[in-house]
Amino acid sequence: MIERYTLPEIGSVWTEEAKYRAWLKVEIAVCRARAELGEIPSKEVEELADKADFSVERIHEIEEETNHDVIAFVTNVAENAGDVARHFHFGLTSSDVLDTAGALQLRDALELIRGEAKNMTLLLTEMALEHRETVMVGRTHGVHAEPMVLGHKLAVWAFEMERNLERLGRAEEAASVGKISGAVGVYGNVDPKVEALTCENLGISSSPASTQVVQRDRHAEVLSALAILGSTMEKIALEVRGAQRTEIRELSEPFGRGQKGSSAMPHKKNPILCERLCGMARLMRGYAQVGFENNALWQERDISHSSAERVVLPDATILAFYMLRTTQRVLRGLQVHRDRMLENLNIGGGIVFSGRVLLALVEAGMARDDAYAVVQGAAMRAWEGEGGFRELLKSREEVREHLDGDLDELFDPAHALRNAHVVFERVEKLKERLEDA
Repeated sequence: MIERYTLPEIGSVWTEEAKYRAWLKVEIAVCRARAELGEIPSKEVEELADKADFSVERIHEIEEETNHDVIAFVTNVAENAGDVARHFHFGLTSSDVLDTAGALQLRDALELIRGEAKNMTLLLTEMALEHRETVMVGRTHGVHAEPMVLGHKLAVWAFEMERNLERLGRAEEAASVGKISGAVGVYGNVDPKVEALTCENLGISSSPASTQVVQRDRHAEVLSALAILGSTMEKIALEVRGAQRTEIRELSEPFGRGQKGSSAMPHKKNPILCERLCGMARLMRGYAQVGFENNALWQERDISHSSAERVVLPDATILAFYMLRTTQRVLRGLQVHRDRMLENLNIGGGIVFSGRVLLALVEAGMARDDAYAVVQGAAMRAWEGEGGFRELLKSREEVREHLDGDLDELFDPAHALRNAHVVFERVEKLKERLEDA
């Protein structure tokens, strides 16, 4: 991932230094497992652990000749460790190290992502409760539908983020799996007990059966979970973008002091953060596609997945972390224009209350088709600017006959939202669950 979007906490997980440090951790864990099983002297393993070291520059130098990164790594460690290096990488194939160490890196990255996702979910619950009475118009197909509150939108996002947390947890569990089973995975030169002990000591699970590699459906699950997470953030960003349009102006992302929106038009306040998030979500879906294609390999292993994973696993996790931070930045600085929301709600003189008027007329004894025709006729005239919806209804004799003085009550948003509290009771419980977790 380019430096612009790489935050230091998660960027440090994927550096060259971190990668080789994870490789070394796996190799030493294997040696300690072998010592525990009595295969090699514990004293020599601890000497190896003390002496084993590497230089990124030296590994690259050796790789220029060998054209094999693991061999270059093993060679460099042996240069530093001396005679006890004979125990290093004994009976292993490269993928034992690459996949097991990769699981450690992926686990660390996903832990960071889950932490930020939890923070964002909690933030959404707090905002939902804060805006439980912020009345606005709900829209379907981009067209005014019925009254709602902003808090309901935020609640929908909060519960979706809870599901993202669950998906991320399952993905982390699926990814935190190593293998020390040798070439083609049949334990030809390594005791299965070594694999079990190594993975246990590293804090990950061991694969119940592997080929020469850990199976890539696990990585596909991770990338899928991240892509879904990205789509949730895109959903939020798209909502803010739409609401920031000049003719709507109900919400807007933060606009800092000294910020400029356009080199040519000084009046511009553009939703650049939200647009950035929408663009990044496209990348996340692309990474997921690579994950699907990496699962099918020739026989017990090829390396068609390897080159792609060097890009998509670091990039997807780094980008997800950045997107979470950026989405929280948008939410924390979100500008809510309540007056504009009410103004938009009342466009056409209350057209959004047409459903309530229809039901009231039916309850008062009017045939549904007749009631629908009356209400729709008034609404269409209001759309065309021939008058306010409420006044046009009052001008109809059949409406006056059936509703009399009850019409005004139907245009009260509070009455329309009388059951909205149910959702917010659920939000309060979600907030409690997050705080207790």
